[in-house]
Amino acid sequence: MNGERVVVIGNGMAGARLAAELHARGQDLKVTVVGAEPHPAYNRIMLSTLLAGKIGEPDVELTETTGRGVDLRTGVAVRAIDRAAQEVGTDDGDRIRYDHLVLATGARAVVPALPGLDPARLPDRVVAFRTLADCRRILALANGARRALVLGGGLLGLEAARGLAARGLDVAVVHRVPYLMERQLDAVAGEMLAGTLAGLGVTTHLAVMPTGVTADATGVRLTLADGRALDADLLVLACGVRPDTALAEAAGLAVQRGVLVDDRLRTSDPRISAIGDCAQHGSAPTGLVAPAWAQARVVAQLLTGQDPQARYRPRPVVTRLKAAGIDLAAMGDPTGGPGEELTFADPARGTYARLRIHDERLAGAILLGDNPSVGTVIQLFDRGHPVPADRRALLLGRAVGGAVAAPAASPALMPDAATVCQCNTVSKGALVNCWRGGARTFDEVVAGTRAGTGCGGCRDAVAGIVDWLSRADPVEVGR
Repeated sequence: MNGERVVVIGNGMAGARLAAELHARGQDLKVTVVGAEPHPAYNRIMLSTLLAGKIGEPDVELTETTGRGVDLRTGVAVRAIDRAAQEVGTDDGDRIRYDHLVLATGARAVVPALPGLDPARLPDRVVAFRTLADCRRILALANGARRALVLGGGLLGLEAARGLAARGLDVAVVHRVPYLMERQLDAVAGEMLAGTLAGLGVTTHLAVMPTGVTADATGVRLTLADGRALDADLLVLACGVRPDTALAEAAGLAVQRGVLVDDRLRTSDPRISAIGDCAQHGSAPTGLVAPAWAQARVVAQLLTGQDPQARYRPRPVVTRLKAAGIDLAAMGDPTGGPGEELTFADPARGTYARLRIHDERLAGAILLGDNPSVGTVIQLFDRGHPVPADRRALLLGRAVGGAVAAPAASPALMPDAATVCQCNTVSKGALVNCWRGGARTFDEVVAGTRAGTGCGGCRDAVAGIVDWLSRADPVEVGR
């Protein structure tokens, strides 16, 4: 397929990864990436860490080069797709021809239909948290502010709330559902999470509907259905996202919740693919980075001809809450379906575990607080391995009756096949091989394997393995 013109619409995490994957395969493709945002590609998942002040803006930039010969156009929006002419038209009047088009248009933040909120022009003290520009606005408003409101108690809303609290603001979260993170947690875990947040300076108002927003130069007020009114200096909207399918719909492509794709990530037009947040493979879009990057790899294999049989196969998804002082992992469906259920709760310590086991495999889990078995549980879920005969070891994270479920105390005891980075599917063995190949620092290992460049939840584990490698003798590393 050398010489083919590939146009990628979107320079977010999916589009930028695809460009890097195409370049890495060394094919003579003419690649054009068009991104509406004016910035270089950045890691959207790390914006909450930036909000917390734990990293600086340069740290969220994606360091992977798009490669020589890639025509990268930032600050340019595509306005239309002409499938008959195989062209896309941009807002600066250009028309770009393609042999294959890839939609990586992502998703847009949902603005709830409330009096006082116009999605086209939000009040100055109200920000929908989705982009780097949004993060900059929140930080500017937080500077000198005392109180902040967050509308939405899902993953992103809680990360934003914790980040603002870490900056010293008095933060309140308003959520319509009776407990937090209802898509990943059960009521018990949600209640315990609210207690943990309270200890970190975040108040929660649950099972209450917002009815309106008023804002002026002095502050913002959120009115609630129970008659209360909450005042603050800024309001962050974290009410979910909606796949950006406008271009696909206007071009006549098949769309449900997202742009429909098959196992080859092809849309209803075989000359157009879709990946990332805008794509729907199966019943619903994923909205997560690991599937987006896996999709980019499959499309790159197909477009370069490296693997004509490449197909996208969804992997089990593990959700981690990236907020200082909170350890939370959720996976699968722990609340329904056949099989055994095991639970352990220690409200005084904010620790909770719930597992569902079906056919001797882990079908779902919630782990909140200090759970030493979290690494083992994630590995069992990710790889579909049988669980230990003594289930209590998984709940308590220690040896019970001879079953050892705790994660390895030393990287030397960790199997090479163990997945360290879920986002990029990087195993301990891949990290060791990178070290053997000449990498000698954490940054060099990250650059060589991509471990830690997704959600960032594995960076401590990667650092621990690198530290072990720097001290281990050749015999121990060779195990």
